Amino acid sequence: MSTFTDRTLVVSGGSRGIGLAIALGAAKRGANVVLLAKTAEPHPKLPGTVYTAVADVEAAGGKGVAVVGDVRKEEDVQRAVDTAIEHFGGVDIVINNASAIATEPTEELSGQEVRPDDGHQRPRHVPVDEGGAAAPAQVGEPPQRA
Repeated sequence: MSTFTDRTLVVSGGSRGIGLAIALGAAKRGANVVLLAKTAEPHPKLPGTVYTAVADVEAAGGKGVAVVGDVRKEEDVQRAVDTAIEHFGGVDIVINNASAIATEPTEELSGQEVRPDDGHQRPRHVPVDEGGAAAPAQVGEPPQRA
């Protein structure tokens, strides 16, 4: 089993689901994990917050830090990277996991949202998927190469 001892991950969308599973897997191997997620308060239908996720990371054997933020906002992503540098000395791995979720019953979903920047309709997850995947990698690039 490979080790992540002294390696630092920044995981977007890390408060639950796949992001949390990745964070826990790395934590079990000794990783430092910075979790970037919007979920500061419990959701009525979904378990976990970024803070409970950090507690889970630490219970699994890793070190964790929570950053409440939105992956679509460059300043929030930069705060996550800065937090990793401040607490752990840098960023070794970036996991771009954030996505959008709809908790409404399927029959109530329109599947579209109007983006105010251009007025076009797109599936509601597109703003997260378009900007959210690139932002952490772009902001995190210099520390990753250090």
